[in-house]
Amino acid sequence: MFKIIRNARPYTASAAPVDILVAGEKIAVIDSNLHVNGLQTEIIEANGAIITPGLIDMHVHVIGGGGQTGFFSLAPEVPVTSLVACGTTTVVGLLGTDGFVKQLPQLYAKTMSLRMNGLSAYMLTGFYGLPTPTLTNSIAEDLIYVDPVIGCKIAISDDRSSFPTQTELLRIINQVRLGGFTSGKGGVMHIHLGALPGGMEPLLEIARQYPTLIPYISPTHTIRYEALFDQAIEFARLGGMIDVSTGGTKFTDPYKAILLAIEKGVPVEKMTFSSDGNAGVRKIDPEKGIDTYTLAPLHLNLLQTVKLIGEGGMNAEDAFKLTTENPAKAMKLKGKGKLKPGFDADFCLFDEAYNLQSVISRGTVMMAEGSVVKKGNFE
Repeated sequence: MFKIIRNARPYTASAAPVDILVAGEKIAVIDSNLHVNGLQTEIIEANGAIITPGLIDMHVHVIGGGGQTGFFSLAPEVPVTSLVACGTTTVVGLLGTDGFVKQLPQLYAKTMSLRMNGLSAYMLTGFYGLPTPTLTNSIAEDLIYVDPVIGCKIAISDDRSSFPTQTELLRIINQVRLGGFTSGKGGVMHIHLGALPGGMEPLLEIARQYPTLIPYISPTHTIRYEALFDQAIEFARLGGMIDVSTGGTKFTDPYKAILLAIEKGVPVEKMTFSSDGNAGVRKIDPEKGIDTYTLAPLHLNLLQTVKLIGEGGMNAEDAFKLTTENPAKAMKLKGKGKLKPGFDADFCLFDEAYNLQSVISRGTVMMAEGSVVKKGNFE
């Protein structure tokens, strides 16, 4: 099936309106005044809307975060509509503190379900602790034999972690690297950074000693406190990619952290946004004094990107790199993150104020005129 998105304005600087020909799930041609003769073609009128690649969220608890105060605090799975509503067309799912009640087979099933519902979905093996749980016999084999697995998660500098040593971290990098070579996925070790002293010093030591391993290291939650972000800036200067969580604990607004890093010499191409969405957020009811829970929001990636353009004064082309092109590079996702022939037909369309109007994922319309039209089976 062919589609033409007519009269869309690319988010890149000084771009004139274009037509985009979509063939199946791929971008075929981008040009002006496109016409396809002799083929059944659906026309989608953009009416001058701003078009970007579909957004990539590289850190989402798609099966819900583990319970922190008992079974009643286990978070539910993320609905398809919640991802679509904030422009996310590609998601990387992972486990949190809990690798026992929330397990990798559940994560795999949810990942495949999201794919069957029209999104692009991937997953990380492992969780906070050691030994690293896997679907097969090893991290490397998970990457090689399990299609959606693109890397491994581990936690450091957190009192809920297993306090892995530098040698243990190097062994995980070895596994994701070799598995990535064989599978062609690249491989990544995605590291949850906690609030304990020392921060990401073990990762900096690895980067200094073994610079060829830097592309396999993906630290997240880097703005938890200011000294940790200073370490992240050093890691980026060494050539690494750093992930700024738009939710969770932070010493400043995420968009302000991006601007601060740029002032300190970090290229915007070395940073990403991720939501840490759909985890359970614990709150204390001020009147009753009891625990209550809510789900960590998914929409903050888009909100912070728009703030970069508005309050931050950044051009849209650079701002959207944090949620499109850059996470595609960090997670080594081929064919994602750009408006380019041969890339996946994932798009977000916005009005002049960057209010999300439409979402297209893998060539299928998921949101139209501000309303989600593609829902999961049980929504």
